[in-house]
Amino acid sequence: MSNSDGMTYAPQGKPAPVCYPGEFPIAAVALDHGHIYGQCNALTEAGAELRWVYDPDPEKVAAFQTRFPQVRVAPTLEHILDDPDIALVAAAAVPSERGALGCRVMESGKDYFTDKTPFTTFEQLTQARDVAHRTAQKYMVYYSERLHVESAVFAGQLIRDGAIGQVVQTMGTGPHRLSAGSRPSWFFEREKYGGILCDIGSHQSEQFLHYTGSTDATVNFSAVGNFNNPDFPELEDFGEASLTGNQGASGYYRVDWLTPAGLRTWGDGRTFILGTKGYIELRKYIDITRETADGNHLFLVNDEGENYIPCSGNVGYPFFGELILDCLNRTEHAMTQAHAFKAAELCLQAQAQARVLGGTSALS
Repeated sequence: MSNSDGMTYAPQGKPAPVCYPGEFPIAAVALDHGHIYGQCNALTEAGAELRWVYDPDPEKVAAFQTRFPQVRVAPTLEHILDDPDIALVAAAAVPSERGALGCRVMESGKDYFTDKTPFTTFEQLTQARDVAHRTAQKYMVYYSERLHVESAVFAGQLIRDGAIGQVVQTMGTGPHRLSAGSRPSWFFEREKYGGILCDIGSHQSEQFLHYTGSTDATVNFSAVGNFNNPDFPELEDFGEASLTGNQGASGYYRVDWLTPAGLRTWGDGRTFILGTKGYIELRKYIDITRETADGNHLFLVNDEGENYIPCSGNVGYPFFGELILDCLNRTEHAMTQAHAFKAAELCLQAQAQARVLGGTSALS
């Protein structure tokens, strides 16, 4: 796994199958973002059989086959959608195309697992909600900064067990390295990537809902700016937002594309969770200046004392096995459909009402 930029973030865990071999066949399509590797790693580790891959770009398909040599190449997307054995389609399309692709997948009678951000417009969200309700198929989202980070997973377990009492506030930082030379052209086109709060801000909205137990929230304020990338006028390299959940909890997050070259990984992502009986800090990907480059550091302070809990290799990624079982049993233990859509709605709202800060951006 490369630590150079978030586009290649694809954690590998320990195999923990939840189903029999061949019981849950899946396909991968639309290989536009490197997160497809993380999605497929996690699903196959949980027992899924990766049977098909399709993308119109043969180079992307060939690269995918080097990582998953067992996969067969489908001649068309329709070939996959017409295969009655395929239970789920994983995809990492250009963000503006994710909603329409998901609706096609659900209309074909299959569940859909897309990279974040799942939508770039409210119209796409509305259509997906309608199709998911009508078909009873799942539109699940790879919110990897919680689902595929062991410290973030364990924080949720601690909160559920009452380790810090009722959550009062979350604060999250989602810095990323731009690595502009390695990015595709669509990455810099606002209509296609949706804006920074819509894109990487979607992780933060989802974590706020999960950790606070909120089912809805209000966006109090939001802002975006382009401070350091005049060559890419449609790029927003900074964004922030404040939320209030329907149970009263407060949330603030900051996301950016300003990670300096001297950091050993692609972003110093952190989360702070304040409760009525304690607090948690997550240092997800690195603990700066320390010799080890590993992340997944969790710090817990409550009435019992101060605790440091290293999480790498000790927690796992239960979401993916739970998702497979939800698809097989038509349950909602991994993530509810309402939660997945609400997180997407909040980032769209934050993006839509964001004021533009000083810098080079001419967009509003």
